[in-house]
Amino acid sequence: MVVIIDPQTAGISGNMVVGALIDLGAHKEKVVEVMEYSASFFGGADVKVSSVNKAGIKSTYVDVKCDDSSSIKYNDFLKRLENIKLELLDEQTMAFARAIFQRIAQSESQIHGVSLDKIHFHEVGAADAVADVIGSAFSYFYLNFDKEVIYGLPTALGGGSKVSSHGRIPIPSPSTLDILKGATSFGGPVNKELTTPTGSAILMTMAENFQDFYPPFIHQNTGYGAGKMELDFPNVLRISRGLSEIKQDKIVLLETNIDHLSGEIMGHIFERLMKDGALDVTMVPTIMKKNRPGQLLRVLCKSKNSENVLDSIFRETGTLGVRTFPQVHRSILDRKIIPLEVDINGKRKIRFKLGLMGSKVVNARVEYEDARSVSEKTGIPLKDVMKMANNAFKDYLNREED
Repeated sequence: MVVIIDPQTAGISGNMVVGALIDLGAHKEKVVEVMEYSASFFGGADVKVSSVNKAGIKSTYVDVKCDDSSSIKYNDFLKRLENIKLELLDEQTMAFARAIFQRIAQSESQIHGVSLDKIHFHEVGAADAVADVIGSAFSYFYLNFDKEVIYGLPTALGGGSKVSSHGRIPIPSPSTLDILKGATSFGGPVNKELTTPTGSAILMTMAENFQDFYPPFIHQNTGYGAGKMELDFPNVLRISRGLSEIKQDKIVLLETNIDHLSGEIMGHIFERLMKDGALDVTMVPTIMKKNRPGQLLRVLCKSKNSENVLDSIFRETGTLGVRTFPQVHRSILDRKIIPLEVDINGKRKIRFKLGLMGSKVVNARVEYEDARSVSEKTGIPLKDVMKMANNAFKDYLNREED
């Protein structure tokens, strides 16, 4: 499954995200409940969800009304978050929400040149933004987005200027620009604020990949979240969900540099890591400090096996540090093994490993052990056996297509 967040038309804000996710199927009453409950710790909010039409597109509008717009110190803000206890809000949801707030806090700290404990949340201190972020986090897990590959498309920012607690500032705001570092964005198409810091932080926390166009996918459904302004184009955020012909999953990448172990030990480490749950182990020659030759050890594993594999790396290598890259995206072809009768000094049944994209065979090769067995029985060099077998399989595929 893939999810595509599309803020190309009218940008992105917190309530637009919540609206699009409700439109996609998040439970409306439960979303409202967690939003109003969490906002009650910051002055309270009244949340209304309605169906609206924005320039011809039916969409869901989430209206958050609150009285509290005062600022709050970040440390005090975090303490209040810790007090939010609701059965619907489990730890993973609250951790996801905290990650969004952390992005905004770090941006404010960077822009104002002060430490995190000195900043005040003007943008997210208000109850409406708290409701938007926690409502988005709850909907994200309700729709199982944590199990999907999420893409972000270029973001429309708007333009002009606005009055803030710091006086008049440009649009996009400094915080919005800072949060969107690394993602494509563009100004316009109107002199209004289309993308907010809260919306930017939600986008950057949800999306793993950013690209200019939609990836190949089989569309299933789309949710539209409406913004408040009436514009001469659809003021909506579009979030689409669908299937990908290429399977995708998330794995962990572990790596460390080694320059003190022999080839025999490195060979043993390879075998040990595979036994302990590694999906793949590679050793890349490199030059380290003081011009010493060494090896870059790179290990791929499933998240559930990462602690076990990490422990093995430390124990077996004696390294003092391992770099961890969690949630690495991987695309996988469907795989299939089929037997085929091939004439190599007589009829012989040989297995072939196929890589499939949908129903189309995109690559195929003979199984090594079968080719080696034929080579030993016939005396034909292994490379020639593999070439003959692969050519025979190509002929088989061509006949099937005809």
